[in-house]
Amino acid sequence: MKNYSRQREAILNVLRSTDTHPTANWIYNEVRKTLPNISLGTVYRNLSALSEAGEIITVNVGDGFDHFDGDISPHLHLHCRNCNSLIDARLNSNPILAAANEQGFTPEASVYVVYGICEKCKQKTN
Repeated sequence: MKNYSRQREAILNVLRSTDTHPTANWIYNEVRKTLPNISLGTVYRNLSALSEAGEIITVNVGDGFDHFDGDISPHLHLHCRNCNSLIDARLNSNPILAAANEQGFTPEASVYVVYGICEKCKQKTN
């Protein structure tokens, strides 16, 4: 990314230091611990720029908020419809990427979300 800034670096550090998929407000509150004068607008602009540059992933699960992921390696996001948790799941192989490559398509980014019920919520109902 060509436009370096302390704010952008702080946002990226916060995202890469968590395995959750936080919202912009959560990121804003975390970044304010080191940069107390940062504005929410600055956080939103930088999240957008980082996402466009492919340095983070924006995940929308239909809950009214964008969630952000600092892990850009290919993986699934498992979204529990009951507790709204987002869980990373590693891919041993990537059939979607393989299908794209078979068509001569060069993917630049992808987000995979699988909706269902997580193990913890299933155990609560049993």
